[in-house]
Amino acid sequence: MAKKSSEVRPKVVIESTAGTGHRYITEKNRRNDPDRLVLKKYDPKIRRHVDFKETR
Repeated sequence: MAKKSSEVRPKVVIESTAGTGHRYITEKNRRNDPDRLVLKKYDPKIRRHVDFKETR
């Protein structure tokens, strides 16, 4: 039987490393990315692309 989508792809919050407090909510595949997620995304408060790290 198939697993629920929430078990394999949980929703995670990623927060800007620039210290602005801007956050995104995204999903990650727990099988492919068991560690904390780091993505380069746009931070509108400083108008630049910066690294966003997963918070817990």
